[in-house]
Amino acid sequence: MAVKWLKVAGAALNQTPLDWDGNGRRIREAIRVAREAGVGLLCLPELCVTGYGCEDAFHSAATARMAARVLGEIAPETAGLVVALGLPLNFRNGVFNAMALVVDGVVAGFACKRFLAGEGIHYEPRWFRPWPPGTRGEIEFGGKTVPIGDWVFDVGGVRLGFEICEDAWVAERPGVAMARHGVDVILHPSASHFAFGKRDVRRRYVLDGSRAFGASFIFANLLGNEAGRAIYDGGVDIASRGQLVASGPRFSFREVALTSAVIDLDLTRMGQAKASGFRAESGSESLARVPFCLAGAGPEETGCAVEAWEGSARLKEEEFARAVSLGLFDYMRKSRSNGFVVSISGGADSAAVSVLCALMAEMGTAELGIGGLCARLSHAGRLTGARDARDVVGRLLTCVYQATRNSSRVTREAAASVAKGVGAEFLEFDVEGLVRSYIDMVGAAMGRPLDWGKDDLALQNIQARARAPGVWLLANVRGALLLSTSNRSEAAVGYATMDGDTCGGLSPIAGIDKAFLREWLRWMEREGPMGARAFPELGPVNEQEPTAELRPPDRKQTDEADLMPYLVLDAIERAAIRDKQAPVDVWRLMRLRFPGHSSVELAGWVERFFRLWCRNQWKRERYAPCFHVDDENLDPKTWCRFPILSGGFERELAELRDVAAREGAG
Repeated sequence: MAVKWLKVAGAALNQTPLDWDGNGRRIREAIRVAREAGVGLLCLPELCVTGYGCEDAFHSAATARMAARVLGEIAPETAGLVVALGLPLNFRNGVFNAMALVVDGVVAGFACKRFLAGEGIHYEPRWFRPWPPGTRGEIEFGGKTVPIGDWVFDVGGVRLGFEICEDAWVAERPGVAMARHGVDVILHPSASHFAFGKRDVRRRYVLDGSRAFGASFIFANLLGNEAGRAIYDGGVDIASRGQLVASGPRFSFREVALTSAVIDLDLTRMGQAKASGFRAESGSESLARVPFCLAGAGPEETGCAVEAWEGSARLKEEEFARAVSLGLFDYMRKSRSNGFVVSISGGADSAAVSVLCALMAEMGTAELGIGGLCARLSHAGRLTGARDARDVVGRLLTCVYQATRNSSRVTREAAASVAKGVGAEFLEFDVEGLVRSYIDMVGAAMGRPLDWGKDDLALQNIQARARAPGVWLLANVRGALLLSTSNRSEAAVGYATMDGDTCGGLSPIAGIDKAFLREWLRWMEREGPMGARAFPELGPVNEQEPTAELRPPDRKQTDEADLMPYLVLDAIERAAIRDKQAPVDVWRLMRLRFPGHSSVELAGWVERFFRLWCRNQWKRERYAPCFHVDDENLDPKTWCRFPILSGGFERELAELRDVAAREGAG
């Protein structure tokens, strides 16, 4: 009897590269939960067996062999189900990003990714070969010959096809050909990292694909901080005939998040029959038939509920809070660190990092419960007996204020206010003696005293560097992770002291600009994420102008006086680095964007940006790993490459000065 109603599901998994036992356990858990929910067809994420971020380990034959071995171990546990799961596959001296279709305990075949992601943080063409469209073959697996390649799988009369992540992002989507073969369900396993605004793009191609191809569509994604930099937001989506029928949670602290829905195969098939533009192909050469009868299901009420915060007018602020707090949670547990140490200055950056650590504990406790959170972080013995989220913060987060003679009472009180507000342990170090000893030592060796007239930058930097050893020592003693507090705007122009305020094992906000951080902190002071709390203790931080406090107080140092307004800096950075505009074109654009500033002033800021950008590439090469929250970041290891040594745009800047002198005066 033909199946009319079919219960399908996708699962978001929090995997770790090369964690064979852990990855296998989470896959088994997804299968178990799906079976208990009465699911007949389950889609798991791309490369979920190995983890997506294995990097050059994909070049190892041993990686593919172990992945195949793990697949063979998992396959028998799919009895009674159809499960799709991803792994690297060696075939004819090439490595392919493949999805195994496992039917009733047996691997029935493999579909391989056609279009490889090779931009931004993705380097798939380095490791994999694209599968040629229309190519089909056979491969030995588990003692039998199974199909591999561009197949539509006919499983007991239900036709299944694959669009693997990037396959759905291109103009010539594989779904076009699948639709001609009457595909019922398109499985879309993915490793789609989080970025601001990306959810809407993903959902659009899920809905458009299901509508255009007259099929049901299952999007399954990775979840959490998988390999260190990218954060995956999960967010399983199931669509049918252009309508979203189920949507899973994003930024979940759980290891497995299953989302299911019942689809009506008769409706999708009749939708194809009624569509005037639908052209079926009668040939069967691309169909791989699998003799298995999928279990039918009864109809369910449809209606897709999404999380309330996703409708917030402050979606970017919500996403930032949830993405980075989840990223910190996974980074801590996967690195087996015992907590975090932050050198808190009383300024915006260190305050933001401290609040994000507190949100990690509060959001994790809200979802998992205090027992569940402590169990996931059981390696950190300091959590034994923790009572609530605030108690967790007090045991995991230490904020250290490090004063010199140039530090003010304002920043000290602001730092203390933030530490108290989040519930962190607050310590104070007086490093003035260390700073003075370095200055005296070098001055004596040089035969002259160092002074602010000749040695301004050096005297600023030694204060920042003198703060590093103490917090490193504290972090080492406690087995904790030292968090760097540098932001993206500072990284662009090198406004940071290398081995000073850049020191740390992780830089959680280095992918976000200062202007947004300041706005986010004001929002956190007044409102906070939906379902969480605000932090009014941020008031003393938000009232200040950003300052490094490295010059004597009478010099009234501020960041924007040293550089330029942060809004202008961020706009120049995007035009110059993201959009690759020449200096003179950047200047013309800034004149339109910021008419309140003079042409001469803007020309000076544009020139200053380009000079500082070129001069400080070596610093960006040495920053601690950062989280990707914006698909425009400056990380040279995964996104934005630039030579350490260059000509420095000298000819282009000379042109800028000449044009600005002529046009700016007009």
